[in-house]
Amino acid sequence: MTDGPVAITGTGLVTPAGTDTDSTWDALCEARSLESGDPEPLEGTGVRHSLRVPPLRPGQLKGRGTARTDPFIRFALAAVDEALAASGLDSGSWDGSRVGVVVGCGLGGTTTLHEQHERLARGGPGIVSPYLHPRSLINMAAGAVSLRHGITGPSHTVVAACASGAVALGLGKTLLDAGLCDTVIACGTDAGVTPVVVSGFARMGALSAQKGPDASRPFAADRDGFVISEGAAAVVMEKPAKARARGAEVLGRLLGYGSTSDAHHPTAPHPDGAGAEAAVRQALEQAHLSPADVQTVNAHGTSTPANDLTESRLIARLFPHGPSVTANKGLLGHTLGAAGAIEAVLTLRSLRTGILPPIAHTERPDPELPELDLVLGGARRHGATVALSTSFGFGGSNCALLLDA
Repeated sequence: MTDGPVAITGTGLVTPAGTDTDSTWDALCEARSLESGDPEPLEGTGVRHSLRVPPLRPGQLKGRGTARTDPFIRFALAAVDEALAASGLDSGSWDGSRVGVVVGCGLGGTTTLHEQHERLARGGPGIVSPYLHPRSLINMAAGAVSLRHGITGPSHTVVAACASGAVALGLGKTLLDAGLCDTVIACGTDAGVTPVVVSGFARMGALSAQKGPDASRPFAADRDGFVISEGAAAVVMEKPAKARARGAEVLGRLLGYGSTSDAHHPTAPHPDGAGAEAAVRQALEQAHLSPADVQTVNAHGTSTPANDLTESRLIARLFPHGPSVTANKGLLGHTLGAAGAIEAVLTLRSLRTGILPPIAHTERPDPELPELDLVLGGARRHGATVALSTSFGFGGSNCALLLDA
């Protein structure tokens, strides 16, 4: 077993800002607000604002049966297709037994479950689709990716709530470090903008009560909750020597990964961020770096009062040298289990371009939070080479990824 950086040679994104990496990145840098998705499916829930993925481009996702899958599967397939195309790998000619798939997902096929429950209530069990479980089971995104690309190596689904996508990248690195795979496709996906899911978050008081497209305001004085969203991200990971040997362009590297549990509360973060700090320190140790080496942070930044308070204290405590801090959920909303993977892809793009996208919609930072170098008002040029991306979730899940480019 070897333990070291792994190369990322391809990325793919499907988000409310666009159905590929470039369109999402451009929207993020411009910080242009996204319009709410179709409100009709959420009628009666009291939810004022949500973000939906736009229709995939014609021909973007070809293949029999792909149009009828649950959105969480369809988003994953589209993101993986883009990542593989960018990597230059041909899944038709590889040894599928040496390829692994790790998908992070928090919910599974909630759209399918909602639709089929309505059919059951309306007409009884005889009209429930026989495809209910193939379209809704939480491991079916990983299964669909494996089937589509002839992957017969390890296939895992990680369920760590809103840290799921980040943990998927970390476990992908573990498979490569252990020598179990030559290539790993890691993905995060979720499509939870459905009545029962948003109603549950609303009843908890986790969602913003603001109506406008600027409702998500990480670290802002007037933040009041997150905006629920959906999407997927995928990366192709290889050992650096293998990537170099085939002449692949390395988009960046995953240097280290940490994962811990708070063991504190089912939904609330530990107030002193002890578990989150332990995850960051694990990632630093694996990467053989110190806190002073971190030059920029892509924060979890949900726009909820408790998360942003805990996270800002953690960043200030661990990084007194004041790295720049951004947060993608200001624009993209909270994509739940997909968030950590989406933010890892965007962190890589930031490192490669030397551009830090701003925290959309945040105009006045909360004076009750520690003072951080928040990227506000517009994109900022930077020279950072090492970035931290953090993800936290219900159940006390914490994950930290250290990346360079």
